[in-house]
Amino acid sequence: MDEISADPGLRITEDGRVLIGGAPLTVLRLSAQGAALVAQWFAGVGVGESASQRALARRLLDAGLAHPQPGPRRATDVTIVVPVKDDLAGLERCLKRLSAGGASVSVLVVDDGSTAAAQVRTLVDDHGARLVRRETSGGPGVARNAGLAEVDTELVVFVDADVEGTAEWLQALVGHFDDPAVVAVAPRVRSRPGPGLRDRYEREHSPLDLGASPSIVGPGRAVAYVPTAALVVRRGDVVSIGGFDTELRFGEDVDLIWRLVAAGGIVRYDPSVEVVHAPRESWPSWLAQRFGYGSSAASLSRRHGRKVAPARCSPWSMISWGAAAGGHPLIGVGVAAGSSAALMSKLGDISHPAKHAARLAGAGHLHAGRGLARALTRVWWPLAVVATLACRRLRPAIATAAVVPAAWDWVAGRRPADPVRSVALSIVDDLAYGTGVWAGMIREKTAEPLVPDLVNWPGSRSAADDTTVSDR
Repeated sequence: MDEISADPGLRITEDGRVLIGGAPLTVLRLSAQGAALVAQWFAGVGVGESASQRALARRLLDAGLAHPQPGPRRATDVTIVVPVKDDLAGLERCLKRLSAGGASVSVLVVDDGSTAAAQVRTLVDDHGARLVRRETSGGPGVARNAGLAEVDTELVVFVDADVEGTAEWLQALVGHFDDPAVVAVAPRVRSRPGPGLRDRYEREHSPLDLGASPSIVGPGRAVAYVPTAALVVRRGDVVSIGGFDTELRFGEDVDLIWRLVAAGGIVRYDPSVEVVHAPRESWPSWLAQRFGYGSSAASLSRRHGRKVAPARCSPWSMISWGAAAGGHPLIGVGVAAGSSAALMSKLGDISHPAKHAARLAGAGHLHAGRGLARALTRVWWPLAVVATLACRRLRPAIATAAVVPAAWDWVAGRRPADPVRSVALSIVDDLAYGTGVWAGMIREKTAEPLVPDLVNWPGSRSAADDTTVSDR
């Protein structure tokens, strides 16, 4: 925690004495001395050693108002665990990249029942790695647990066989572990560039790519989870919660992250470090991946409840957008304006509270609207089809909700193809995921993944949209 930087979405007002940002939304009021310290830190001055300074820095980090900037550190006492099943080409690329530059890193490959066992062993031997062989495939969680049981280093790096990253990316991540509260850190995972339409779409819309903004990770945060395609963890903390849930074939990474956070650990996402993963080799395998990811929602809801909600927003937003969709836009605008007035009371004694409340409420409603629209095509689409057939008035709103989020992505620069194909692929992507969600619900006999998380009703204890006012 020597240096920290401001979150990209942070708003600073009142001459630096009020910070507004983070997820869940936080309003942090500072003394003049505290404001001066924070301004120095954001300008590149390191955090001091005094208890009060470090406590204030910790408050900023835990609220998502700021993020640590650790320097590179030599990766020692680290073991890389690579699970693989029948992906010889990917394993070869992965091992070659990990050993590039003559870096000395301990690598353990877990062969999860590959049919080409001899070829896997040859590749492992050629790159100086160790091998654990499972005769039958148990899935990625089982394979990672098998690797975890064979290592005793403080840090373990899980790297999928179709991921390419040099050993140097570890040096940029292990510095996060100078903070004893950090239990896991993930880099940005980007799809390998390619000339085909599927390659280009994956480059812009891979479900493993969580974007360019750093974040503290957890339910209700800007980044709710990180994939274990590339993840550095403290071995002891993962062991203490029982490792990966071996009953989950999909979603085991989400489950692990949420259990680590629930146990009190800090998980960070650091997109300044990037690794590359291979895109799916065919359209059917691409659809199967999306379907599989969706199928985990019901199992995760059994374990984590409303954290798996398809949309999370305030009742104000739900009512406002519902009124607009039902053909009553003026009522929707009125409800949105009411939420702005309610937010003013939470902002406290700052200049121009109405302006700040309007800006925050407006941004919140837009964000909620996009989330609700995405949920309509990803999870609620069978219900949307029924609603379209039953109520003509809803058809324009449902059509708009299906198209606008994908079109906005294209306008914002995520352009794998022309607008029509980009939007169409995004909708197909969502439908495949949503079909998996419904298949999982039928299997688990639960409708929990359909229920939105409405937060901030009076008396609600949910933290997803809370605004916290604090003094330092």
